[in-house]
Amino acid sequence: MDLSNIARSAEPSATLSLNALAKQLVADGEEVVSFTVGEPDFDTPENIKQAAIRAIESGYTKYTPASGYPGLREAISGAFSRRNGLDYPPGRILVSNGAKQALYLLMLCVLDPGDQVLLPAPYWPSYADQAKACGAEPVVIDCTSEPGLKLTPRALEASIGPKTRLLIINSPCNPTGMVYGRDELEALAQVAVEHDLWIFADEVYEQLIYDGHSHVSTASLSDEICRRTVTFNAVSKTYAMTGWRIGYAAGPEEVITAAGRLQSNLTSGPNSIAQKAAFEALNGPQETVEEMRLTFDKRRELLVNGLNEIDGIECRKPQGAFYAFPDCSGLLNHQYNGQQVDNSMALSKALLETVRLAAVPGSPFGAEGYLRFSYAVSEEDIEKGLDKLGQFIAMRDAT
Repeated sequence: MDLSNIARSAEPSATLSLNALAKQLVADGEEVVSFTVGEPDFDTPENIKQAAIRAIESGYTKYTPASGYPGLREAISGAFSRRNGLDYPPGRILVSNGAKQALYLLMLCVLDPGDQVLLPAPYWPSYADQAKACGAEPVVIDCTSEPGLKLTPRALEASIGPKTRLLIINSPCNPTGMVYGRDELEALAQVAVEHDLWIFADEVYEQLIYDGHSHVSTASLSDEICRRTVTFNAVSKTYAMTGWRIGYAAGPEEVITAAGRLQSNLTSGPNSIAQKAAFEALNGPQETVEEMRLTFDKRRELLVNGLNEIDGIECRKPQGAFYAFPDCSGLLNHQYNGQQVDNSMALSKALLETVRLAAVPGSPFGAEGYLRFSYAVSEEDIEKGLDKLGQFIAMRDAT
C-alpha cells in the first residue's frame, strides 16, 4: 500500500540523523567529537527536578486541561510581562509538547493548502517540513549575501505573492545566532502589515544573548503587529530541559483557542509532571540561567576564534543562541583522504568518516557551503574538535 504525499515528502532531521550516526560510532568504540545537537550539556537544575518529584509524589499524574494547567499558563503570562513587556493573559497562551509541536499546531490553524510560508534562509529545517505537512509551500528567501545573514525589507517585499500567508522570524536565530534589532523588526513587521501576513516569532533562545545585544519581541512593537503575531518559546534551551518537552505559544485568542482544540484531539495536552517542573523553572531561582549563558559565551569565543584561524573557513560571531555557522565554501571542491568534497553534505560526511568530527551541513538550513557547530559542548571538546578540523585540512589534496 502507498504512503500519503505528506509522509513521502517528510525529510528526516539532518541534525538527529548525524547525531545518531555519531552515537553509533561511539558505541562501536570510536572517539567522536560531536557539535550536532542543539541542547545544553548541563543537567536540569535541581530545584526543577525536585518540583517534578513532588508532582509525582503528590499524585499530579492525570490529564491537565488540553491547553496547559492554569498555574503554568499564569506563570508564562508573568514571564512574558517581565521579559518582553507583553500582556498575554492565560487565555491567549497554549502550553504544548515542545515549541516544535506548538509551531505545527499554529501552522495548521492559519494555513490552508496552497498557501505560502516565507522562510528567511538560513532557517531551522523543521519550519519547511511543517509547512509542507499543512499542504502549504515553503518559500525560501536567500539571505546568505545579506549583512548578518538577516532578512531585509527589500528581500521580503520581493518574495511576497498572492498566496503568501505567513512570515517566520527566528531571533536569536538557529542556525546563525544572529539577533534582530528593534529597527530591523519594525521594518519587516511593517511590510507584513501592509500585505496582511501572519508573523510567527520564534524566540526560544531569547535569554542566550551576548555582547550587550538585547532581545526584542516582535509582538511588543505595536498593538497592530501584536494582533497578527504568534510568539513561541520554551523551557528547553534556557533551563536545560530539552527532554521534558514543554514549549508554549501566545497570540490572538481565537487562534490560540483553535490550537488548543486541535491539541485536545492530537495529544490530549502536555505532560502533567513536566508542566509542574516548567512552573518551577519560570517562577523559581534564575541564577542558573545566567551561569549557563556565561559558560556558553566563553565557549563561543573559543570556537569562533578557532574556526577563523583555519584556512578556508570564515565565521561571523553569533550574537545569541549556542551555534556557530561558518562559511566553509573555501573547503569545497577538494579531495580529503581520497574523497571528493563538493558540497556541505559531503563535507559533513567526510569530517565524520575521516577524523570523527560531527557537524551539521548547511544545506538543510537553506545555506549551501556552511556548517553548523553547536557550542553546547565542553571547552575540552571544542579544542579537540578544532584539532580534528586541522587534521582534516592537512588531508586536502594530499597525494
